[in-house]
Amino acid sequence: MRPIDLAREHGLSAQAVRNYEDAGALPPAVRGGSGHRRYTPVHAQALRAFLALRRGHGHATATEILRAVNRDDLDAAYRLLDATHAALLAERATRTEVAAALDTLSTTTPRQTGALTVGELARRVGVHPATLRTWETEGILRPGRDPATGYRTYDPPAVRDAEIATQLRRGGYRLRQVAHFVESLHEAGGADALGAFLDAWQARLAARGRALLAGAAHLDGYLALLGH
Repeated sequence: MRPIDLAREHGLSAQAVRNYEDAGALPPAVRGGSGHRRYTPVHAQALRAFLALRRGHGHATATEILRAVNRDDLDAAYRLLDATHAALLAERATRTEVAAALDTLSTTTPRQTGALTVGELARRVGVHPATLRTWETEGILRPGRDPATGYRTYDPPAVRDAEIATQLRRGGYRLRQVAHFVESLHEAGGADALGAFLDAWQARLAARGRALLAGAAHLDGYLALLGH
């Protein structure tokens, strides 16, 4: 088969196929007498595997997986596969933590006049001022600064984040988990949007999981053709 024959199946250009071979995602092509590349069904399956893996693992990791297979280093390929699954599992856990936290606390921005100082906020939520500074270091709080004094100031959204952090910490959540929740709340644009954000997050996780399954199936087919 010519490069264009492999390319047509996937709506690619012949140059893209040649580029994937040069990158190591495909095994080296056979060269004819004229020097033109000739591909076999093994190359066709390698391309299917690469494109399927790319949807779940990303371009760079999919390339590394096929490079490892093509140099007969299956252990390296399996490690790369495992790493992506481990990262997806960790993200699922984070999403679960955020959803559970949402069920246990109020995310309404408090009403207040003006910004609070670090001492005022510490008294309000019942923690030491040093704790608020630690939460800032962990990315949980984002205080402003008084232009005249340079002291930290906390507007209503920052006060809400501090109250959320206080509730979560009392519930046994680690600082990393609290930071994930607050970050998700900010990304969603507020409590009302967080439910939709969590649903979309779950859909993305499910889609990526399905893509990993499809990639594994095509890779298994490629390994079978190689005799593994």
